[in-house]
Amino acid sequence: MPIQLNHTIVPARDPKASALFLAEVLGCDEPTTFGPFHCVQLDNGVTLDYIRSEEQIPIEHYAFLVSEEEFDEIFGRIRARGLTYWADPGQQQPGRINHHDGGRGVYWDDPDGHRLEIITRPYGSGA
Repeated sequence: MPIQLNHTIVPARDPKASALFLAEVLGCDEPTTFGPFHCVQLDNGVTLDYIRSEEQIPIEHYAFLVSEEEFDEIFGRIRARGLTYWADPGQQQPGRINHHDGGRGVYWDDPDGHRLEIITRPYGSGA
């Protein structure tokens, strides 16, 4: 069997709300629960498993490779929610998207400040 990422744990102040936020913005199925986790299932079988954290939450980065059509749908939901978004992870280009490698990409934050990103081309893949 090839090595594949199966899941990762995401700390959150309110794991249910954070998992629902991600699922809604990405257009995924509603989160499921497994023990103390609220799990968002991605199309490639990976889950992001949100768990409550009372400690200082380190800011994590999660990037999602999507099709051009999915980008339009997700970006539409980002704008419809009035979320602030950037073309860059340093948040120096607000209200813009990027066109790295001939695709499109955009960053936004989840309720805990985790930096989320959608891209239509893997970095280093082209143009």
